[in-house]
Amino acid sequence: MSEKKRPLKADDLTKIDVYSDPRFTPDGSGFAFVSMTVNDKKEYESHLLFQRLNEKYPSCWTFNEAKNSNPRFSPDGKKVVFQSDRSGVPQLWLLHTDGGEAWQITTFKHGAVNPVWSSDGKSIIFSASLEKGDDVTNQEEQSKEEQRKEKEDKSKKPIVITRLKHKSDAKGFHDEKYSQIVLYDIEKSTFKQLTDGEAHHNFEDISPDGNQILYTANLNEDADYELTNDLYLLDVPTGDTTKLTDSTGGYGSASFSPNGNRIACFGHEYDYLGATLNELYVLDINSGERTLFSKGWNFQLGDAMIGDTRLGQSELGPVWDENGKHLYFIGTDHGSTGLYRVSLDNAELETLYEENNHVFGFSYHKGEFILGISTPTDPCNFYHLNSQGKLKRLTNANEEFLGNVTISEPEELTFKAEDGWDIQGWLIRPYGFEEGKKYPFVLEIHGGPHAMYGQTFFHEMQLLAAKGYVVLYTNPRGSHGYGQEFVNACREDYGGKDYTDLMSAVDNALETYNFIDQDRLGVTGGSYGGFMANWIVGHTNRFKAAVTQRCISNWLSFYGVSDIGYFFTKWELGKNLLEDPAKLWDFSPLKYAVNVETPLLIVHGEKDYRCPIEQGEQMFTALKHLRKEVEFVRFPDANHELSRSGKPEMRIERLNHITRWFEKYL
Repeated sequence: MSEKKRPLKADDLTKIDVYSDPRFTPDGSGFAFVSMTVNDKKEYESHLLFQRLNEKYPSCWTFNEAKNSNPRFSPDGKKVVFQSDRSGVPQLWLLHTDGGEAWQITTFKHGAVNPVWSSDGKSIIFSASLEKGDDVTNQEEQSKEEQRKEKEDKSKKPIVITRLKHKSDAKGFHDEKYSQIVLYDIEKSTFKQLTDGEAHHNFEDISPDGNQILYTANLNEDADYELTNDLYLLDVPTGDTTKLTDSTGGYGSASFSPNGNRIACFGHEYDYLGATLNELYVLDINSGERTLFSKGWNFQLGDAMIGDTRLGQSELGPVWDENGKHLYFIGTDHGSTGLYRVSLDNAELETLYEENNHVFGFSYHKGEFILGISTPTDPCNFYHLNSQGKLKRLTNANEEFLGNVTISEPEELTFKAEDGWDIQGWLIRPYGFEEGKKYPFVLEIHGGPHAMYGQTFFHEMQLLAAKGYVVLYTNPRGSHGYGQEFVNACREDYGGKDYTDLMSAVDNALETYNFIDQDRLGVTGGSYGGFMANWIVGHTNRFKAAVTQRCISNWLSFYGVSDIGYFFTKWELGKNLLEDPAKLWDFSPLKYAVNVETPLLIVHGEKDYRCPIEQGEQMFTALKHLRKEVEFVRFPDANHELSRSGKPEMRIERLNHITRWFEKYL
């Protein structure tokens, strides 16, 4: 480790460029992508960049202080459509690829997002949030002052709730607007609304001939009580709609084959409820036959990796090749994500790229790929993977930053759980590590619980190491990456073997590494990890400090206050409040508050609708009433995503409180 480099700081997260959404040009000679940064105003800003494969550095296509994203090339490569919130809400803009100013093509009151070109380049299909009776041919954008006034007026009116699904963590309380699919005719500069009704219609793809639209939705009468998501086929000329699935599962990431006769998608039928692995299906449009191609794969399709520097979406697949013979997609396996291919002739699965790191997105063109890759020591970069499997680095994101800051390489480890199961984890040594010294230790626990720690950059982990802590993070049972039985194993057993997996991880670290001070152990986690931090301090006193973040403390109240509580409680614990309140109380960390001797810091967002702040508040009140050592930090205007996409200044403040607490007690 070079001591010439300084240790990482909390506010360094504002210095990291985050790349996402690579998109090949139609001729395959270059690619566009999105770069997210934090500007001088401490606000997120994203721009479109472009780079040819034979160039060393990208050029910037947008320059304003706004969030520009979702670049999509026209079929002839002469234009790019993208979305930008420079006018106050996201709208669609067009840009000539040979230079010049972008021009705005939508002025929808509530914005327009996720544009896609038709294959003939004559139309752009996008999504818009519309109210009943809205006229897409006469949409007028509000000024920023009108937007401010409407928001102020809305805050003074009561909210009338009649639906079970009336709020979500990302959007807050729902209103009467629904996502609809709209077609823009470029030559005529006209708009046509393709879907309507009181349901969200999620655009998936347009057929090669432009006559069919593929979307997902729940259009059933009991949609308010269901969690299914069906595939629908809309005939554009006639307006006729065909339902392709039978309301027994959830489907998405769907796309047409090059000849338009088949559809590939991810999905599953909730065999293990929220712990069910994704499957890969191909549907024949003419016969209605659905073929399962992922039988026996036993790993998660898509990206289940957790990190705190991944802002922006990227392609995960499935993506067809130009001949309709193969599908490409990202898969999650043993702490890594990689690029995979399946043959539609024989269902043979191939690993095209997997190098013990995090492939967070890709773009495909005639046997070649742009891969977005993150490693534990590199937040992000793009690479060219050619048809012979040779990998070439294309970008140098964060080169100056990484040249000045010490980033530690984690050490991978595998240990045995109490029942003999193999558990994977990683350990980071502290900054300036010296043999013979003893160091304090922090155990990190991820949320989900069905997610995965792994080989990606994690600012929070690196910060704790920079502050002088040994950092351990693991994937206890319930995590993705280790097959269906493993990810399902924590259901109805929260605080059981998942808890002993974590304690075995600590025991193993203490036995393996003699530089850990067993008298200075700390623990932290968020969401499910917050539940587990609460559970741990109620069941053992071995930790000298704990930080619980966006936690769950009381499953009885969680059922009625969380945006997912009414189904998640049953999914994960086997019963809901109305069926077995005694069982839920046994699973609640609040029940064991009297046992807590560990100083506990509670960190929570005021607008967290996933794990509402009353969960943290109950834990604080109980511990304070019992005269325990506890502190409660509430973040205004912050939701469940505080640590990942919250306001930059609040994210920094959160990290400062966490490190302050550990410095005080460890």
